[in-house]
Amino acid sequence: MTVHPFIEAEKQSGHNVKRACELLKVSRAAFYARRTAMPGPRAVRDAELTEKITEVHQASRGSYGSPRVHAVLQREGERCGRRRIARLMRRSGLQGRHRRRRQRTTIPDPHAGTRPDLVLRDFQPDPAAVDTRWCGDITYIPTQEGWLYLATVIDIASRRVVGWATADHLRTELVADALRAACRTRRPSGPVVFHSDRGCQYTSREFSILARDFDVRLSVGRTGQCWDNALAESFFATLKRELLGDRPWPSRAVARTAIFEWIESWYNIRRLHSSLGYRSPAEYETVLAA
Repeated sequence: MTVHPFIEAEKQSGHNVKRACELLKVSRAAFYARRTAMPGPRAVRDAELTEKITEVHQASRGSYGSPRVHAVLQREGERCGRRRIARLMRRSGLQGRHRRRRQRTTIPDPHAGTRPDLVLRDFQPDPAAVDTRWCGDITYIPTQEGWLYLATVIDIASRRVVGWATADHLRTELVADALRAACRTRRPSGPVVFHSDRGCQYTSREFSILARDFDVRLSVGRTGQCWDNALAESFFATLKRELLGDRPWPSRAVARTAIFEWIESWYNIRRLHSSLGYRSPAEYETVLAA
């Protein structure tokens, strides 16, 4: 940056630089800093932080906003405030992905038998409750071949996706495959509560028999109340925000591969959750087991 010509002329003429700076309301420190073109310590630190922020943001696939970037940097030993991270991200044009509203895919069965709500909107993490309460739901993914449907089973205590399945249909078989995957992968030592909405897949006789065989107690929320299954809804919002986006995938196979990689390599293993103290589900469960 160039020095104001008036100040430079005054200095070369032997006049007082202090007086010239006062007349133009410019600090002498700013004058000499600009003259030598040397960045100050804060500018140097901002540049270093910006480089690290960019690395963290890229490693998160562009999904982390300033709170999670700040959490990662703290874990790496960086001492910096969240506001400073937010400011540097804005300056660099970096931002996290924001939640979008989703459509419902489950259809209530008016003839289904009544079942209790055993969760009552209590989706708080619980160190002593891994593999005792699960929840799940169904969402859709647009592809150029048509819809791909995804059913999930999530451990409420650790936020880990313990079972999931995809299909090109919305029959009960889809949610049954997800529950089978969860039970066979986790092999819970005692009874498990599985919470869902009142979609006809979850209230079907076929699903009820499967749950009984695996010693799973079924729980349902109220019709049309998204907060009664808030954790499952939140997971799908994160999935669509961070991976799926708004454009259709070229094929169901490509979409399924991307979902597999995102859940098993990123979400369960590495993605930080604010509700878990900025740990990943796998890390949270490892700490509990220690």
